[in-house]
Amino acid sequence: MFALRTPRPQCSVHVFRGLKTPHRRVPVGRPRTFVSSTLQTVSEGFLDLAIALPYPESLPPYSTTIILATVVTRLVFTVPFSIWAKRRQWRAEDLVIPQLKSEQPKVIQQALRDMHQDGFKGSEEEARKELDKRVKPILSQRKKELFSEHGCSPIPTMIIPPLTQLPLFVGFSMMLSRISQPPTVFDAESFLTLTSLSHGDPTQTLPIVLGLITLANVESSRWFVSGEALEREKKVEAWTAKRRARGEVVLEPKKIMQTSMRILSVGRILIAIMVPGSIQLYWIASATFGLVQTWILDFWDSRRRRLQTVQQPPDVTPDQPKLPRTVPTITRKAPRPRQ
Repeated sequence: MFALRTPRPQCSVHVFRGLKTPHRRVPVGRPRTFVSSTLQTVSEGFLDLAIALPYPESLPPYSTTIILATVVTRLVFTVPFSIWAKRRQWRAEDLVIPQLKSEQPKVIQQALRDMHQDGFKGSEEEARKELDKRVKPILSQRKKELFSEHGCSPIPTMIIPPLTQLPLFVGFSMMLSRISQPPTVFDAESFLTLTSLSHGDPTQTLPIVLGLITLANVESSRWFVSGEALEREKKVEAWTAKRRARGEVVLEPKKIMQTSMRILSVGRILIAIMVPGSIQLYWIASATFGLVQTWILDFWDSRRRRLQTVQQPPDVTPDQPKLPRTVPTITRKAPRPRQ
């Protein structure tokens, strides 16, 4: 038994709805807005659905409906966008990056010829910086063109999946918060360490579990990383260290995102302590679904990379152009002594 609850009332849906009506009415004198009207309609539908579904007697109806609704809504509204973003990422890796690699030597050679024609004079380090300054804008512009041509621009790929989850997450949380206002039927149901769905976990177990699941979602991203990918990361880190040693500012979006998610893991614990138990349960169910989804997508990606490794080993191409190891030093020749 996962829950202790009162026996399910043996009355019709309409009678039970009448008993729950007071906590869903809009207070007198307050104008009824579109948001409040929508929340009331969705709340009533959720409560009616929890009563109508034929759950076994051992399952608490409202807690089970929260978990079931979380899984269904995530499958319908968020998983398709996550798969869409993953396919766009693969197009960038399979089409854009290889083509950019093939064009990069020509761009570097053309930049060297332009420097020679312009009569550039300086040391080897100055020549390398000048070459970098000329090559970088050309490759960046070409990368944008290829992203646009193949329909895999990175900004929509990174932003759209979280944006599709945000309205669903906020709306579901607002609905449960509204239902949890007393008097509410959530008072009659407990689940796991929750003595009532309308009150927070008195043991603070669920908020801590929520934080651990969020943290696991960040750290488990390296579980399916191949050996080639780890080697590529080491080379990128060495390349980044060299640029920083030259005084350049290098931003690493991946590390910034990981650090932000680790901070969010702690923040979610503090926020979850202050919300009702129904919202804590929903957040845990949503975070668990996201963790499983991440595992599946990472395994899918890892399997795909292993199949591609048989045909062509991966290589390293940082966002910045990879310059040749030796750059000819262009200096003025010393005049010959007069005879």
